[in-house]
Formats: sequence, C-alpha cells, structure tokens
Amino acid sequence: MSMPETAPVATESPSQQAIKVLVWDLDNTLWDGTLLEGDDVRLRPGVQELLEILDKRGILQSIASKNDHGAAMAKLEELGVAEYFLYPQIHWSSKAASVEKIAKTINIGLDTVAFLDDQPFERDEVNHSFPMVLTLDANEVSALAGRKEFSPRFITDESALRRSMYQADERRNAAEGDFVGPQEDFLEDLEMKFILGPAQEEDLKRAEELTVRTHQLNTTGYTYSYDELAGFRDSEDHLLLVAGLDDRYGTYGKIGLALVEKGAQAWTIKLLLMSCRVMSRGVGTILLNHILHLAKEAGVKVRAEFLSNDRNRMMLITYKFGGFREIDRTGDLILFENDLERIQPFPSYVDVVVTG
Repeated sequence: MSMPETAPVATESPSQQAIKVLVWDLDNTLWDGTLLEGDDVRLRPGVQELLEILDKRGILQSIASKNDHGAAMAKLEELGVAEYFLYPQIHWSSKAASVEKIAKTINIGLDTVAFLDDQPFERDEVNHSFPMVLTLDANEVSALAGRKEFSPRFITDESALRRSMYQADERRNAAEGDFVGPQEDFLEDLEMKFILGPAQEEDLKRAEELTVRTHQLNTTGYTYSYDELAGFRDSEDHLLLVAGLDDRYGTYGKIGLALVEKGAQAWTIKLLLMSCRVMSRGVGTILLNHILHLAKEAGVKVRAEFLSNDRNRMMLITYKFGGFREIDRTGDLILFENDLERIQPFPSYVDVVVTG
C-alpha cells in the first residue's frame, strides 16, 4: 500500500514566533517602585495599553513575582488590572518554578511563553532553566506590541474571549475539585453541548489559528492558510469540519478541526485536532467518530495520516483505540486504516448537535 499521492502541506514547527502567554514581574516591571518597601507604586508608562492590546489579541497574561501575595493582589485590584492575569504566582519561590507552573496549569508548551522582568538575575535563571522561554527586559514594554511574536496573523472573535474562556476553566476546575462522585457524573453535570458540522466562511480565521496553535491533540501538525482552508471548504473532494463546545459555565469556542480528503474508495483524514483545553472533558473522539459514520454511509473506507511531533502521542492512542490499524509507514509518517466494523457511540453525557 502506497501513501496518498497528495503531499501534505509543509509543517510549521512550534516556535517562539507565536507567544501564547506573557508572564509579568511586578516591582519595577508592571509598576514603578517596590511594593513591600512602602513605595506608592503606579503602573509604568505604556503598561495599561499593552495589557489591553495583548488581551484583545488573545495572548494570555500571568505573573511571576517574589512578593507578598495578599498585598500584591490587593494592589492589582486597586490599579484595576487584576482581571488580566491568569494563575498568578506571587510568592518567594524561584521565577523559573513559577513560569513552569503557569505553563503546566494553562497546558501550553514553554516555547510559547515569554517572561518579562527588570532583573538580569531573574531573566538569567529562567533562561538557564528553560532556554525555550523568550526572556525580555522590562525596558522593552513599549516595543512588545510591535514584535512579531506578539502579533498573530488573525485576531478572531475568539481572541478577545480567550482570557474569559480560561477564567471559566478555572471555575470548572474548582467545581471539579469540589465534586464528590464518579468522573462521568461530573461530566454529566456540566451539561455539555458539542456542535459540529462543515466549516463556514466565518470559521476560517479560527481554523487557521487552530492549525498553528494546537500541537498536543493534533494528528499531523500540518498548517494551512486561510486561503487554503477556503479552497478545501469549496472543494467537492474535501470535507472540512469544525467543532465547538459549550457547557453551563460558558463557551469553549471552536475547539476542533478536521480535514478529510475524499477519494472514490477511501477517505483520508489529513488533519484532526482538538484544543488541549478540552482534554479532560471526554469529548476527544466525537469528531473522529462522526467522520467514521459519514464514511460508512458513503460506502468508503477511512484512512488517517499520523505524524509525531513529540507531543501528540495521545492522538496516536486515539487512532489505535478507535479501531485503526497501521497499513504503511514512510519515515515518521504513518498511514492507518479503519474497516468501520466498530464505531464507538457518542458519550451519553454530551449533547451532540450536527449542523449542515
């Protein structure tokens, strides 16, 4: 069995070209002065504007500061900026440990994190521990908005909602921590609605963003431009699907994307991805099983490409548990096939809505 003739679009490896989180120091970085020395601290010039700009672009922000947590949070509230920061790490432990915890909590790679601090020692410590983190001098605040790493190609409707969606995640996680009972009962309690269907024109900017930003729950890592995705959407030989998720805490936004190449005898899944924010919500197989159902109705086999990026082993496991078997391998690129004899039902705790 030979690999599909259509060559994959060139992949784009994760890099600092797409910063997802900016981690701020506080004293003489976010504000002028040292809080615990009794200084009447004020936001540094340009900080308020930068907080707002990055927030609208969908770049998350947090804090790594050696400070008294209560006093610092009170001052952030007083200055009217506390709402901008997710999972602030304000204590006396190392900045490197704080940066690592923020990345793990948000569930992103350290190579998508930037760290801003006025002290060379702190920057050096973070850089030594995690050289993939972009470390920046606090004096660079005025120039950050114009840097390529902080300038996403598209600013979508979901970009401006990204912080609020992560804050909703905090509330969900807190509720899950307090929940007593089986995991499936908690998922039922979330009242999730999974909406999937063919991509619409208004979905394409977010679709491109997903291919660039999503690395963990991603089967191949292929990236596609807006124009390429628009072409696939209009092509009779392709199926471009998007998925969104809502629950009683709010929306997760568009969190899933699949590109299927439709052959006469077999359909090939070129790309299947899900946002890491839904990793623990038990919805990871819904989009895949929907494709299997569609292919069975069309009377064709389903094949799927898989390309490891050192982070996406979960998707390899998803294919194997989903009834796919390896039929060919070229280098790191694996071709799977599913005989459609056993297709898993949708989870009972999710209301699946198929559109289009």
